[in-house]
Amino acid sequence: MIVLFSIIFVFSIGIITVNSSSSNKKREENQTWIYIAGDSTASNYTEERAPRTGWGQVLDPLFDKKIEVINKAASGRSSKSFIAEGRLDEILSEIQKGDYLFIQFGHNDAKEDKPSLYTDPSTTYKSYLKQYIDGAREQGALPVLLTPVERRTFSEDGTFIPSHGDYPKAMKELAQEENVPVLHMTEKTTELYNQLGPEESKDLFMWLEEDESPNYSEGVQDSTHFRKTGATEIAQLVVEEIERLKLKGLYSHLN
Repeated sequence: MIVLFSIIFVFSIGIITVNSSSSNKKREENQTWIYIAGDSTASNYTEERAPRTGWGQVLDPLFDKKIEVINKAASGRSSKSFIAEGRLDEILSEIQKGDYLFIQFGHNDAKEDKPSLYTDPSTTYKSYLKQYIDGAREQGALPVLLTPVERRTFSEDGTFIPSHGDYPKAMKELAQEENVPVLHMTEKTTELYNQLGPEESKDLFMWLEEDESPNYSEGVQDSTHFRKTGATEIAQLVVEEIERLKLKGLYSHLN
């Protein structure tokens, strides 16, 4: 019975950690909530996936108690599939006037071999993102676009190789068309990886040696997903962009 209880308890904690559901949180007076709609680079992970960490998972501590981060990002989703699965509707049923909706997609939108995910950067990518913008505004919330964080991709001679094609450009075009703030995460992460270089930048990602982590005993070489160190660095870049834009109701509450 003790073993069974322990398994159930751990599993329950895992669910809370992954979902970061607002149903588990009580809104304090005059508190602003930041909802995150995004993919695996932003999503939460249980201890069973550690040290894999999404930047949305570590964003909340960078604000004071007047801000609460509700991370709804989910692995493997694109701007299209996130809507198809009802995840945007879930956010819009909860989000309130004055809250923020942070929107980061692009990694999975580019997968042409998966019709349920793929969007064209100049057409359907923009039209799906616009649904997030319109939905947030209809609820009195404030949409913010985030260009997709870059993968760690270097050529043999150490030159950084962009991996998102026209998606960042398309998102910035939409931001201008719809008068929506945009956090330049593609540029910020590119700059960070270039500063660190091909080898040191591995420390941000799930590059683990054999037996370095009990959850990845055989090791792993993943240049897309962050470990906690990397996720924290990316969250700090998000904060820098919030400061640059002086987003109302957010930048004055940064720790």
